[in-house]
Amino acid sequence: MSHSSKGPTPEGVLAVWKPAGWTSHDVVAKVRRIIGVKRIGHTGTLDPAVTGVLPICVGRATRMVEYLQEMPKTYEATLRLGVATDTEDLTGRVVEERDASHLDASAISEAVLSFVGDIEQVPPMVSAVKVDGKRLYELAREGVTIERKARPVTIHDIRIREIEAPLPQPEVRFVVRCSKGTYIRTLCADIGRKLGVPAAMAELRRVESAGLGESDSLTLEAIAELQREGSLADRFIPADTLLSATPRTVASGAAPLHALQGKPVAFRDLEPQPDRPGLWRLYREDGVFLGLFEAERERGVLRAVKVFHPDDGREREDR
Repeated sequence: MSHSSKGPTPEGVLAVWKPAGWTSHDVVAKVRRIIGVKRIGHTGTLDPAVTGVLPICVGRATRMVEYLQEMPKTYEATLRLGVATDTEDLTGRVVEERDASHLDASAISEAVLSFVGDIEQVPPMVSAVKVDGKRLYELAREGVTIERKARPVTIHDIRIREIEAPLPQPEVRFVVRCSKGTYIRTLCADIGRKLGVPAAMAELRRVESAGLGESDSLTLEAIAELQREGSLADRFIPADTLLSATPRTVASGAAPLHALQGKPVAFRDLEPQPDRPGLWRLYREDGVFLGLFEAERERGVLRAVKVFHPDDGREREDR
């Protein structure tokens, strides 16, 4: 079952299409068994009932998880109005039902689109948010409900696909692009609140995460088949290429060596010279990725944040 001894251990990001009924942890464990690699992790949990894109980082790409997780995510969701449950989705116990046939498509559309922008959300009790060391869903299983603090999230964009109304329980299908930590089930419940009726999430698929979409994704069966054929390595995506919103610069002269030694790199040895503070991707002139560096404009240097040694496909932990 483990990878063949030919060539280096695969490394990079594999986009997996998570099946329904599996936890994100189950998927990671299955991929680990197929490819025989210890160093592996995912970039953002999906609920067991939810299907969709689950990027899995393998080898040194696991050091990029925290940055890939920060990227926006896109979901296809179905919202049902007129019914509310204790989990904010249809897997839960119905706690309220009310006829919502007075709502027409334009009123529903206006309410849905009003959530675009920076909003506050109270995490659902069935979420993985930790309070006093315990995850909320663990407390929920014990029948405990506790006060949760609202958290800021960003809804970048909502596109409505279809509205079925007027009906006693109208349904809305929409695509939403949002920041990390956004709960779509809570968005659905909040849209209902705005319309004055109970509401719940009927269906959810994640169609984009870390810049990877459905067309980039492989099923677990396909991963096993490609591994048997010896061609799975071709489907690994270098983690640095996914951080496309992080600016890149190229080091010349002795600068690449200094970068790999973790020393500051002067702006004068870079092309382009960093024009803004924050994180930069640093490359060698031959296109090899050297790591993530922080631009310190007052000192005119890049400071090492995560160094990647190009000739070192072997395990090398942060110093």
